[in-house]
Amino acid sequence: MDVREIRSQFPALEAKVYGKPLVYLDNAATSQRPFVVLEKQRALASGSNANIHRAVHKFAVDATEEYEKTRDAVREFLNADSREEIVFTSGTTMSINLVASCFGEAFVHEGDEIIVSVAEHHSNIVPWQLLCQRKKAVLKVLEIDEFGGLMVESLEKLISQRTKIIAITHISNVLGLVNPVSEIVATAHKYGVPVLVDGAQGSVHEKVDVQAMDCDFYAFSGHKVYGPTGTGVLYGKKKWLEAMPPYMGGGEMIETVRFSGTTYAPVPGKFEAGTQNFNAVPALQEALRLAESYKEDSEVVDNQKNITDYLLDVLTNDPRIRLFGVPRGTAVKIPLFSFAVEGAHHEDLALILDKMGIAVRSGQMCAEPLMDRFGVTGMLRASFAPYNTMEEAEYFVKCLNKAISMLI
Repeated sequence: MDVREIRSQFPALEAKVYGKPLVYLDNAATSQRPFVVLEKQRALASGSNANIHRAVHKFAVDATEEYEKTRDAVREFLNADSREEIVFTSGTTMSINLVASCFGEAFVHEGDEIIVSVAEHHSNIVPWQLLCQRKKAVLKVLEIDEFGGLMVESLEKLISQRTKIIAITHISNVLGLVNPVSEIVATAHKYGVPVLVDGAQGSVHEKVDVQAMDCDFYAFSGHKVYGPTGTGVLYGKKKWLEAMPPYMGGGEMIETVRFSGTTYAPVPGKFEAGTQNFNAVPALQEALRLAESYKEDSEVVDNQKNITDYLLDVLTNDPRIRLFGVPRGTAVKIPLFSFAVEGAHHEDLALILDKMGIAVRSGQMCAEPLMDRFGVTGMLRASFAPYNTMEEAEYFVKCLNKAISMLI
């Protein structure tokens, strides 16, 4: 699949910014959406806009069928064992909060321990902090080395008889390094500890097989993988989902309601209270189909690798630039680059690049503990998708050099 053919599927890439062609390099925050996803949403909103799982009229039946077909598509995308292990949420943040709340309610008690890494997004830190505050539990932190790699060898020392769950990112949204999650899961399971994997970036760049990974939970967002905003997925092993209490109460998550007591619907319905995002969720079918095709296409894979190798070479050999997340040994890096420039503020660089048509991210990237670990107040991040070209990467480097020369 030629990259220019891919670009033609995404209407936003035709935009101009300050009279210059848009070079969109903020994909780790939100990817652009293709015509097939936008059209699917439009068709659902106009042709079957009715609440699901309730009425028997045709609009409602069609909407329900599309929604539930998406559950099957996600099961296949993740290679989950059953469709009942797929819960729809509003995004990775809600998915992790759901587990922190429900798993925590069932299994975490005073003095128990939860392990996260220093490289986590705030969405995989704060929910566990809130749980620890409620239950008087303890949050322990797995550190990283100077290159950004997880210090997996120290994990066993952190695990104790009080460890209840480990929450780890598949790929850091700052460092872009693919973490050895299967190894982490194997170590945790040796001590009977379940593992939640934040797959917000992993679902985009890696072939995800939750059965092979053997993780207990996997969370990702639709809007990072070419899908609609407000859509997300929580995969959970059925044994855990069945043992956890509901996250919210309301319509559809019940079996029977009596003032003498309420019983709950079987999973996954128990965790999908109220009116779901039924116009948007089915568009995930098209988004995930595209995402999977990109991962399997050799030309797309080669283009992404060429961009990664090019920028790694440029950014690691420029003495003005400090790159965070440098692959060592067999470590794999996705085309995501966070760095700092001595004497130039990250936001100033971003503003100058914006005037040249380049959209990048600046700031803490919702990872303040990681910023503290490296002793910086923020970074500049350029993150690439399959629709980005080598020419855009070269233009980014050219404009970055110009921006740096303007500031130092």
